[in-house]
Amino acid sequence: MAKMTVDKSKSMDNAFTAATLHQQASDPTYAGALSFMRRKYTKDLTGVNAVVWGVPLDTATSNRPGTRFGPRGIREASCGMDNDPQYPFGSRLFRQMAVIDYGDCYFYFGEQGKVPGIIEENAAAIINAESEPYLLSLGGDHFVTYPLLKAHAEKHGPLALVQFDAHQDTWDDEEGVVDHGTMITRAVKEGIIDVDHSIQIGIRTIAPQDYGIEIIDALTCHEIGPAEIARRVLDRVAGKKTYLTFDIDSLDPAFAPGTGTPVSGGLSSAQALATLRHLKDLDVVGSDVVEVAPSYDHAGITSIAGSTVAMYMLGNLWERRFRPS
Repeated sequence: MAKMTVDKSKSMDNAFTAATLHQQASDPTYAGALSFMRRKYTKDLTGVNAVVWGVPLDTATSNRPGTRFGPRGIREASCGMDNDPQYPFGSRLFRQMAVIDYGDCYFYFGEQGKVPGIIEENAAAIINAESEPYLLSLGGDHFVTYPLLKAHAEKHGPLALVQFDAHQDTWDDEEGVVDHGTMITRAVKEGIIDVDHSIQIGIRTIAPQDYGIEIIDALTCHEIGPAEIARRVLDRVAGKKTYLTFDIDSLDPAFAPGTGTPVSGGLSSAQALATLRHLKDLDVVGSDVVEVAPSYDHAGITSIAGSTVAMYMLGNLWERRFRPS
């Protein structure tokens, strides 16, 4: 029998065994420890350029729960994207950009009133670390964007908001309520977003107020296409520091059935990804992907879309800051 040899340059479970933050994983796509794109699990922020962090909240949802499993689903779906150069960026993003998986935010689901402060405090600790990493958060329902916005606005001042969504999330708000349909109203009233430079994309419901936020509804998106959507976004933002939030229900249920409040007539995954690619020069200081609910999914469609959107967010960051000249 021929002697078996082991390639000692490769190892399993890169999420735990990676010797450096720039190491490419060798885990097969069907096995190994699950982290976002096989990045190292660590709380050490030394020298880190970007942090991926889960916020598994779904107690603010108004329809189907289940987004507490969103970060896990997105991580699992992302595991096939590390071994090859990332498309469409044509490079392995982590050769120049140090990215970690910070795990998930801990809170007790029964103490609703404490949850927003816990999310904000933990987000602030990450983005204000000495290395000043970019924070990409994985929801969770869309309420999590509110405390994330607060943490980023405390650091950068009022932010332009770019929101991919089926819903405006500008329903009437009451103090102390934890609701994924009112958090933009609260953000406006607290002055943490700059409405004159904010825009919502893919909207196909009607809320009582828009607060001056520009809307590109879904029908318009289909008519004008990704390049024109991106042009309008860039014109609206006008170079301001931006927070980018991507509710997976901005996609049509054909492309994202695994979500709590699906609405027909939305973007295709191809349209959304092309639009994100055209927004590569946007000065995004933080972002999230929310409302992935794997229990309503089919063949991982929604988790795959969510993980790809998240990868594009990191890819655009790499393009702006780290692409070799």
